[in-house]
Amino acid sequence: MGALDGRVALVTGAASGMGAAIAHAYAAEGAQLVLADRDADRLTAAAAELGAEAHALDVTDADAVREVVDGVAASRGRLDVLVNCAGILTEVPLLEMDVETFDEMIAVDLRSVFLCSRFAAPHMVAAGWGRIISIASQLALKGGESLAHYSAAKAGVLGFTKAAARELAPHGVLVNAIAPGPILTPMIDGLSEEWKAAKQAELPLGRFGRPEEVAPTAVLLASDPGGTLYVGQTLGPNSGDVMP
Repeated sequence: MGALDGRVALVTGAASGMGAAIAHAYAAEGAQLVLADRDADRLTAAAAELGAEAHALDVTDADAVREVVDGVAASRGRLDVLVNCAGILTEVPLLEMDVETFDEMIAVDLRSVFLCSRFAAPHMVAAGWGRIISIASQLALKGGESLAHYSAAKAGVLGFTKAAARELAPHGVLVNAIAPGPILTPMIDGLSEEWKAAKQAELPLGRFGRPEEVAPTAVLLASDPGGTLYVGQTLGPNSGDVMP
């Protein structure tokens, strides 16, 4: 038996990068997977590979998120694990950043975490068991040059995680976050080579991480008993960029 055998897990941002790696790790541990992503083509391919249910989803659309989450809980009879992994990343100096760029980042990287968690939590509370895991970033703790909007959104994820954890833990629902360092995914393609080179030079490990090196942390937090004492925590597979 796998660590997640029989658990129904919804993973957003599951078509590529860390979301895809987490989906693969969950599948290997026996989870019943439901994948969501706005990239319908990649999502279809990922779901076919894993034999998973798939939903093309804009995680900033409250009505669409509610429909998917409630639909999964109704059709499967439960929703045990939510992984909030959908996100975007753009590099824009603060003095050049327009309001639309900032608002888009907050909507995709922070508001979506609230929406998915808000609609998933009642199903978990009713069952007396659940796990909500949100992907943040080490930049939530230290900031990043030309990434003020991203750093702010991810810091919001950590604040939301701690507050939600306090409310939901008494109901058997554990809420935690993962704050990776730079990871080799398609999302960092939007960063300049100069930024990436400077960041790599700062890392004690001397290299960026790989998605499959983050996925085991998501397995740990979703597992029982492995994740049962983590409440409002932020785990940091970050190549040593942040050492709390």
